Amino acid sequence: MKYKLEWLYKVKSNDKIQCSSDWITGELAVQFAEELEATGKVTELYFYDEAGTSWILKEMKKLLAEVEEDPHEITVYFDGGFQKETNQAGLGAVIFFKQGKKKYRIRANQRFDEMESNNEAEYAAFYFALNILEDLGVHHLSCEFKGDSQGVLKQLEGEWPCYEETLNKWLDRIEEKMKTLGLLPKFTVIPRKENKEADKLATQALEGKDIFAKTLIL
Repeated sequence: MKYKLEWLYKVKSNDKIQCSSDWITGELAVQFAEELEATGKVTELYFYDEAGTSWILKEMKKLLAEVEEDPHEITVYFDGGFQKETNQAGLGAVIFFKQGKKKYRIRANQRFDEMESNNEAEYAAFYFALNILEDLGVHHLSCEFKGDSQGVLKQLEGEWPCYEETLNKWLDRIEEKMKTLGLLPKFTVIPRKENKEADKLATQALEGKDIFAKTLIL
């Protein structure tokens, strides 16, 4: 989750200037706020998250202490593969996140039967990744989702319409899951070469190789 600071700065004429920061991490925001308050010239200092919720410094410190051990700073890569001959899909997901002071990566896949198209496999892979986030206890956080399926991501953003009934059902399912988890999603289209790991996991799922691995990143 990123946070923005807003405050009033008192100049020599006793006038007050409204100031604000860029979106920064919670730890950096608290450090910055403490340094601002140390000047003795700052009043009405508030923190805002991406959902518009506000806190004062004392509340912000308590919040960070509470979420320190929860997964955060989450980036999800997803990809779906499809075999027309068998109507099977391979779903691949790679998830990077921080927990405490440590960084982790999860690699996971799943084979899914009775798919109709590669586009449906992409939606199923996205939903598969959401289920992993739910199992991790992720909720009310901003998450970045990266994939090479421009159609899926643009439809999830609401920029492109979706006319296929089957895909609309997946859209509804995904949106409901994100709403339940309270996620603030960011969708990023990436080239296929940057999505090789999720693509490989999807292929391995079609080959019958089940993978779920959580790795500490050193």
